[in-house]
Amino acid sequence: MTSEFAVELRDVVKRFITPEGNEIAAVDHVTMQIKNGEFFSMLGSSGCGKTTSLRMIAGFEWPTEGEVYIEGKAMGHTPPYQRKVNTVFQSYALFQHMTVFQNVAFGLEMEGVKESEIKQRVGRALEMVQLTGMERRKPKQLSGGQQQRVAVARALVKTPEVLLLDEPLGALDLKLRKEMQLELKALQQQLGITFIYVTHDQEEALTMSDRIAVMSKGRVQQLATPVEIYERPVNKFVADFIGESNFLEGKIKSISKDEAVVHIPALNADIRGMPMARDMVNGEEVIVSIRPEKVRIVESGAKTDGIFKARVMNSVYIGSDTHVYAELDGVRLKVMEQNRISRLDPSSFYNKDQVISLLFLPENTLVLKKD
Repeated sequence: MTSEFAVELRDVVKRFITPEGNEIAAVDHVTMQIKNGEFFSMLGSSGCGKTTSLRMIAGFEWPTEGEVYIEGKAMGHTPPYQRKVNTVFQSYALFQHMTVFQNVAFGLEMEGVKESEIKQRVGRALEMVQLTGMERRKPKQLSGGQQQRVAVARALVKTPEVLLLDEPLGALDLKLRKEMQLELKALQQQLGITFIYVTHDQEEALTMSDRIAVMSKGRVQQLATPVEIYERPVNKFVADFIGESNFLEGKIKSISKDEAVVHIPALNADIRGMPMARDMVNGEEVIVSIRPEKVRIVESGAKTDGIFKARVMNSVYIGSDTHVYAELDGVRLKVMEQNRISRLDPSSFYNKDQVISLLFLPENTLVLKKD
């Protein structure tokens, strides 16, 4: 019976000994269940444990504790070549002296696959990544994006059940990276196989993934869909790491299932927001988070709860948006306002020291536990 999950990490720990003789846990009791046919990303900064987790799935590292399962089977110390996975690295690791065809065919040749089958499978793999007709070129004759596709084709030609990708777009320029993100996502949907993707780029993870595991210090901070990760972060780290957020420290005055009232001492005022944890209690010190694009600039004199007067410190026009940096009773906030109207009149924009009214809607204001 085929497992529901392509890959599982069950309470996995990976410890290393540093050159100084200290022991560190690069992966610290991580549990993840990755579904068949899913585009799953592990997201975090350097040293968070994402690449070590990927290497344990690949078989390049073995867990100190816990177990990795592929298609329901415990991997134990199974070597990489006996696992139904293949890896695409950031460096591509192409053989520079070989042609595109030879690079893609290399793994099949090592397995002793017949020449006629190799030709057929390599042709199909190159067609998948839109490189048909480039079989005789050497890697140095290809663009960065084309080299990346060769690396993907070489991994796919062995028909893995799971494709592991370790920051494969990191060496590309921004425009090409965005194009390749969409291509990889489309390819994964076309093939229907499981992609496990490691990246430190938040936008990349949000663009491509069905689900994301946000990692820090060897632990999974939140595992959810891109929308949930961005709109409902479970703690300050996730809210701060994914996108941008304004943070205010406060204390809960009252709480219900859907809404909390938090007193903000720096503002000497109350703010209503959505509690992100069920076990919050009255009197608890918390963090109020609201993203810059969720703060609304409203007409002066508007009568509703959640409006505060602020003074403009700086205003930056960046084309699609205007970023307004404002001061609210000594607290600095960032506000992002989309430029929906084409305008050139300087008086249409915000000026330094201008007084504006900011609206914090409760549904856009999140109440997080204090770390």
